[in-house]
Amino acid sequence: MNQFMERYNKLGEKFEVELVPPIKSSIRINILQISEKEIISRLKKQKIKLQKIPFLKNSYWYESDFSLASSPEYLLGYIYIQEAASQLPAEVLLNGENPTKVLDMCAAPGSKTTQMAQILQDKVPIIAIDNNSLRLKPLNYNIERLNLKSIATYKKDSRFIHDLGLKFSHILLDAPCSGNFCVEKNFFSIRNLEGIKGRSNLQKELLRSAYKSLEKKGVLVYSTCSLEPEEDELMIDWFLNQYSDMKLIPTNLKIGDEGLTKVFDTELDSSLKLTRRFWPHKTGTEGFFIAKMKKCE
Repeated sequence: MNQFMERYNKLGEKFEVELVPPIKSSIRINILQISEKEIISRLKKQKIKLQKIPFLKNSYWYESDFSLASSPEYLLGYIYIQEAASQLPAEVLLNGENPTKVLDMCAAPGSKTTQMAQILQDKVPIIAIDNNSLRLKPLNYNIERLNLKSIATYKKDSRFIHDLGLKFSHILLDAPCSGNFCVEKNFFSIRNLEGIKGRSNLQKELLRSAYKSLEKKGVLVYSTCSLEPEEDELMIDWFLNQYSDMKLIPTNLKIGDEGLTKVFDTELDSSLKLTRRFWPHKTGTEGFFIAKMKKCE
């Protein structure tokens, strides 16, 4: 048994990686450009099998004999190919909220950025940041492809967003992370615990920057596609200890497990149970973690 599986066992999850089903391909529909009924009709005429994703709006698992990325529906911006769990952070951040200015700190290639614009009917300003020029190209392409007008993109290191002198009512930090065995081939052989600890240092810097840029009463969603506690519950426990005016609030998700409140014999803040942890063998998605927080007055 590898060191990662040993850790998962200690966290209470015993499963065989080989028995975890492959992740289903999924799309979300850009209802700003086409109705759900019409796009479903178009796709079914091409013999694409669709299954509604019960925990998401306007999203479907699909099976196709050809690449949807080459289809007219994709090129016209009617659909966005995006893994199911990856679609949840944007919904958690914005559903039930009334944002005035939104920040996506690690935006490229634009899946969550464009999803937020769609949720907000393309009417609320969204600032999308990435520090890599090459990654900004697909971000800008996807914004144009989906015909969205509310998004402004910037090349900038998100650790220093406060330099802009702007405050945001809602911030999404889908942090760079170590990934998980569902989405990265040979994950267990190319990842190590030292690398995870190094990645967590960057996540701390990004969280500090997010805090500085968040308005009072503002909402921050932190997410990763990692299953490692150092990047998930332990990270949020550290953040809450650093900033006493930040508190966890419910995600209102019905999928996923409650976040861990005890990690390897370390007791964490009891409010960590409000976070959500996605074990692939339970959710049928990639591994994921989501925390929703609010800045008190």
